[in-house]
Amino acid sequence: MRKSLLAGALLLCPTAFAATVHWEYSGEAGPAKWARLTPEFGQCAGSNQSPVNLTALVEAELAPLQFHYLPGGKTLVNNGHTVQVNYAPGSTLQLDGMAFELRQFHFHAPSENLIEGRSYPLEGHLVHANDKGELAVVAVMFEAGRANPALSQAWQALPAKAGETRALKVPLSAEQLLPTQRGYYRFSGSLTTPPCSEGVRWLVMKQPVQVSQAQIDAFKAVMHHPNNRPVQPLNGRQVLQ
Repeated sequence: MRKSLLAGALLLCPTAFAATVHWEYSGEAGPAKWARLTPEFGQCAGSNQSPVNLTALVEAELAPLQFHYLPGGKTLVNNGHTVQVNYAPGSTLQLDGMAFELRQFHFHAPSENLIEGRSYPLEGHLVHANDKGELAVVAVMFEAGRANPALSQAWQALPAKAGETRALKVPLSAEQLLPTQRGYYRFSGSLTTPPCSEGVRWLVMKQPVQVSQAQIDAFKAVMHHPNNRPVQPLNGRQVLQ
């Protein structure tokens, strides 16, 4: 299997190694130790890792993001590291002249990426893959405010235990998670969970989306711990805007 395809498979199934290699967000199996847990996690010590603090922004002519989303969120999975909404085929992001299909989205609390040093209480990652196995992640920051309609729908089936899967009564549209203004930052990075494979296109939306404090608290209650990897060095990478 090509490296790009392997990376895609691992991100779309982030617990691919979890059955044999235990990792956590703290302690002896925490982020500082990921690269040493198994050779397959070696890229966790790489030089193009995510998340990052988006600073030293570079002005660029970024093409508008073209989302073509259908209501396709059908199941929620609590894998012990996040709550993930699996998405039906047919929804795409047009990027770099290619179609990237939305495969799943999931959440981190607090946010993994920082925007000029600012942390947000919740961050969503919309994970896409093209037909070559290359990955693109759209990151959405959430701030406390009004209840988010999409999360209101999803959280009705919020799986409380690790390993639990629940079906949504009505398919959820990821379009509802996106901000009205579609400006974004772009950088090259990695998966934020083991095996930390690099070569991921990161697109971080500039405008945050509101979510209620009760919705944030509900997610944190089923996670039982923060599920954010600490920011990684940019190592000379440019963050475009």
